[in-house]
Amino acid sequence: MGTTDTAPDGGVRPAGLAGIPRQRGATAAAPVGGGGPAADPPTGHPRRRWRPWLLLPTPLGTPFTFGYAALLVVTTLFADHADPAVVSELLRGSSTDVVHLARAPLLVLVASALWIAGGLTSAYALGFVFVLTALERRVGGLRTAAVFFGGHALATVATELTVGFSVAAGGLPDSSLERLDYGISFGVMTCTGALAGLLPPWLRRPLVLGAGYVAVADLLAYADPVANWGHLLSLTLGVVSWPLLRRWRDRRTAVVPLLGDLGHPALRGSGPR
Repeated sequence: MGTTDTAPDGGVRPAGLAGIPRQRGATAAAPVGGGGPAADPPTGHPRRRWRPWLLLPTPLGTPFTFGYAALLVVTTLFADHADPAVVSELLRGSSTDVVHLARAPLLVLVASALWIAGGLTSAYALGFVFVLTALERRVGGLRTAAVFFGGHALATVATELTVGFSVAAGGLPDSSLERLDYGISFGVMTCTGALAGLLPPWLRRPLVLGAGYVAVADLLAYADPVANWGHLLSLTLGVVSWPLLRRWRDRRTAVVPLLGDLGHPALRGSGPR
């Protein structure tokens, strides 16, 4: 039970519990009607909640990924339901084979990335949604587009140049110069490698190892060696871009808060838009 002390002015003041020394200079009284000492101010940082909806693209939060994904849905549905002869002609005209690259390189590099080989349920279609969303939330839409199309173009040109040299050397038939080649897989693999550099180590390692395993396994299967070499090259291009991507991310977070961190401790999110 507490005791009381006599104040210098003759009044009575409350004292601390018996046996416990009073803190020096402690004069704060209990709040009126509170029945106890004032609560200490909260300390530490508030716990951040994981927001799973930020894994998906939104029109304002990730406009590049959202708009591009919507376009791919339209072209895929068209390929599934339109006249097969028309679809075949469009795919042939969009192919980034050696012949088309020599005639209209910019046109076919863009057109080939408007189609998904394998449809909307393919692994690369799903990877496009999640990987590009996460990357755009960290570095912005324009830089994500630069990574995607840069990897798509470089890997395509590198693989098709290899085909051209092999045909010239007699290692491949002339028909290889017009092999059908289209899809988003090179861009997705580049963005996957790039995104890994912006993640904490416990996420970075399994992402790189998993994507690398898929690329090497496909290459060893030798079903489509040109495309499989392109996938491995694309992943490597993404990994090589880590220093540049980290500078982009740091510059972006210094100017505006990102929408969601998706597990990255250096980023702060302001919520979905």
